[in-house]
Amino acid sequence: MKKIAACLWFENQAEEAAKFYTSVIKNSKMGNITHYSDEVAKASGGQAGSVMTVSFELNGYDFLGLNGGPQFKFTEAVSFMLKCDTQEEIDYLWEKLSEGGEKSVCGWLKDKFGLSWQVIHADFDKMMTGKDPEKEERAMNAVMQMKKLDIKKIRDAYDGK
Repeated sequence: MKKIAACLWFENQAEEAAKFYTSVIKNSKMGNITHYSDEVAKASGGQAGSVMTVSFELNGYDFLGLNGGPQFKFTEAVSFMLKCDTQEEIDYLWEKLSEGGEKSVCGWLKDKFGLSWQVIHADFDKMMTGKDPEKEERAMNAVMQMKKLDIKKIRDAYDGK
């Protein structure tokens, strides 16, 4: 097996979503776009000539957007974690991805297509799964008070400041 890729089911916005994501996330690009043929459209309920799939890459990870109709919706049961190097990167991605969507707590948001993202710092995992339960608890308590994550406040809590 070479690698794992994600397939995202959209009602009919796969191309719009792929263009949005590749414009927001660095080192990303659009790939191939396929259209429903008459035969496939008849069998699947799609519209002949409309976009069926869009391949795209987000910072080295492969995605396929599928315009499959209204049967399935995104839920918070699946989210994509964006591990950022700086607070500026967190701020940028948080604002861009949440435009037209919904900001939640603990670094979670839904974009305008309903897809859930976690915008976190690259060191977040280390602080939350280290070997000092007291530090982890202080950091988690700080995170629980936030919507967009503030890495300085989380580090200060972790360090007991």
